[in-house]
Amino acid sequence: MMQRKNGNKHYFTKMGTRKKVRAFVRVKPTDDFAHEMIRYGDDNKSIDIHLKKDTRRGVVNNQQTDWSFKLDGVLHNASQDLVYETVAKDVISQALDGYNGTIMCYGQTGAGKTYTMTGATENYKHRGILPRALQQVFRMIEERPTHAITVRVSYLEIYNERLFDLLSTLPYVGPSVTPMTIVENPQGVFIKGLSVHLTSQEEDAFSLLFEGETNRIIASHTMNKNSSRSHCIFTIYVEAHSRTLSDEKYITSKINLVDLAGSERLGKSGSEGRVLKEATYINKSLSFLEQAIIALGDQKRDHIPFRQCKLTHALKDSLGGNCSMVLVTNIYGDAAQLEETLSSLRFASRMKLITTEPAINEKYDAERMVKNLEKELALLKQELAIHDSLANRTLVNYDPMDEIQIAEINSQVRRYLEGTLDEMDIINLRQIQEVFNQFRVVLSQQEQEVESALRKKYILIDKNDFAAISAVQKAGLVDVDGHLVGEPDGQSFGLGVAPFSTKPGKKSKSRKTFKEQLSSSARKEGASSPVGGKDLDVSFSKTQLTPSSKDGDIKDMLLRDRETSNIEPLPSDSPKEELRPPRSSTPPSKSVAFEDFKNERGSEINRIFKENKSILNERRKRASKTTQRINAIKREIDITKEALNFQKSLREKQGEYENKGLMIIDEEEFLLILKLKDLKKQYRTEYQDLCDLRAEIQYCQHLVDQCRHRLLTEFDIWYNESFFIPEDMQVALKPGSSIRPGMVPVSRIVSLGEDDQDKFSQLQQMMLPDGPDSVSFYNAKVKTEQKHNYLKTMMGLQQTHRK
Repeated sequence: MMQRKNGNKHYFTKMGTRKKVRAFVRVKPTDDFAHEMIRYGDDNKSIDIHLKKDTRRGVVNNQQTDWSFKLDGVLHNASQDLVYETVAKDVISQALDGYNGTIMCYGQTGAGKTYTMTGATENYKHRGILPRALQQVFRMIEERPTHAITVRVSYLEIYNERLFDLLSTLPYVGPSVTPMTIVENPQGVFIKGLSVHLTSQEEDAFSLLFEGETNRIIASHTMNKNSSRSHCIFTIYVEAHSRTLSDEKYITSKINLVDLAGSERLGKSGSEGRVLKEATYINKSLSFLEQAIIALGDQKRDHIPFRQCKLTHALKDSLGGNCSMVLVTNIYGDAAQLEETLSSLRFASRMKLITTEPAINEKYDAERMVKNLEKELALLKQELAIHDSLANRTLVNYDPMDEIQIAEINSQVRRYLEGTLDEMDIINLRQIQEVFNQFRVVLSQQEQEVESALRKKYILIDKNDFAAISAVQKAGLVDVDGHLVGEPDGQSFGLGVAPFSTKPGKKSKSRKTFKEQLSSSARKEGASSPVGGKDLDVSFSKTQLTPSSKDGDIKDMLLRDRETSNIEPLPSDSPKEELRPPRSSTPPSKSVAFEDFKNERGSEINRIFKENKSILNERRKRASKTTQRINAIKREIDITKEALNFQKSLREKQGEYENKGLMIIDEEEFLLILKLKDLKKQYRTEYQDLCDLRAEIQYCQHLVDQCRHRLLTEFDIWYNESFFIPEDMQVALKPGSSIRPGMVPVSRIVSLGEDDQDKFSQLQQMMLPDGPDSVSFYNAKVKTEQKHNYLKTMMGLQQTHRK
């Protein structure tokens, strides 16, 4: 078992058994199958290729004419169901047990790779490996109620050696500012910047799949009308926690479903221009992939060239790593494509030489681990308590010592040193450690007391401080021989009689000097360090407040994204036009139309918006002033605390006086304590006012956002109805008609085709009797088509507007 650490998480990978990569061949059906050149073995696991000799090479012709390839299976005239059962079902089922898996489709362009991996999304029966894998994952999750399993997906495209996120078109993702990069860490290879999406149900996963499929780059050439021009990797991330066990261990796995772009010969495909450039990148990356496969199959090779291209680097974990890998090689059955078929079969045979080491990926939850350790600690304490009670040691306590117990040990140590206590009762190891610790504390305090007593009577001068020695010599505090008065005490200090002017009785001048320095430093710095949470009931980490403002001109609202939310309609008494003016041939710009809308139909909403915004600005100004007062009080508290700490340290150096157990302090320290208490009270009051203002600001901001969204929504409806809906449809939208303004989207009025919901209803009636599990599949398909139809319609409207 290998252990790896990353922050608070621990990763354990059980060593697995080495196994070969499984390779299958799927032959594309054709009416012109070359029976004389392509033969299958009786076991359906081998394929033989025979080429006729080229007579143009002469009598002596050593050309190889026969090849035989041993594989894990040959899929000829196989249905999509049979392909999935044979190739992918075991890999997907093992993923929920913690094993990584990879399924890759390789072959010549037009040989059926995308059909094998994705299938025909229009027909449920012809769906490929990828949608069937998603379906199997969620079916297995339903069969495991004892585990909490989360599923996440991502969709990566490698186009012309550049990485693209096929799910970046979703509204909550958006395009990435920084380019995506491939990053390696102890846990493996991941794509930095690639969005990963949580899917809680099967329909959501299908929607993400169809969204990515519509964003793939395809092109047409002589061999394939819809040729994929990029490599695509759809990844399913699975994480399973046990619901019944309190074990901190959980398992993770990753399934890579790889649809490679097809290799092509430029002479046959007839590619030109952009398609030619794409073919060059595709052939280059597939060549590097084959080089990596050859290196992995050679046991003597130390270096594997994974970083030659983005494809091999992204698949580093899948190729020969901790992963169960399956290759599906798609080939033609035509005699005209026999050379490319041989090349694909050679690739499959090389892939079978690679060995992988799939293992269960176990991780440990640090938070749950701490809870289990605390529970185990409590049980061990109970066992110790039972053991001590049986041994008549009832006074033993294994809990950490509190302040009262520490103070009692300190008192015992002092009495032991004074001679009033002969023995100290030791009952556990914690007490022994604390006794030694208190000896150290008492020794340090006694050293400070001795030094303080000496400073009251003498001037202590460091023997190595030559500047101080010269100053004393100038003051005449040396004997005839030039030595300091008094003998050295052995601690590098010389003792001498202090002048009367420097005795500690006169300390008012030093106090004044400290106050002056403190006030001047406060004026220079303008702020002080924050106060600890023990001195104040309110944490000072919240006091450094910077008022923020979101004020913006209403015109800028047109540049914001239109967000859909359910808002109760606001009362509107705005005047309505009795007669519409004749429509201009060219619609005005939205900024100009928006100003007209605010003065006419949207005047009432605009008035409410301005009132709410003025109230919001007034609350923000009050909050800003309160914030400034809080910061000023905080600075005053910091200054007062420093002065109070100085007074305390001065009192400790001069000696503390007690009267009946109470500490006696001077008047100045007492006034500082009262001032600090009053400042804290002011701080708490101002902070409570600030919290109330923040709540009011949040509510006002919510009202302003509601009004802004309402204003923009009404404007969109008004703008579309006024300038884009045909005039013959205006009658149905007049007041008093059966259609309320905004009820029917403009896209449905402009394009009068068959309704998508009617299509879906007809599709359900036709397909559900044969495939009752296809509801999620078709739901996701229809939603994706509706979204893209809407986007196409809006783009067409924008182009019409530009013309």
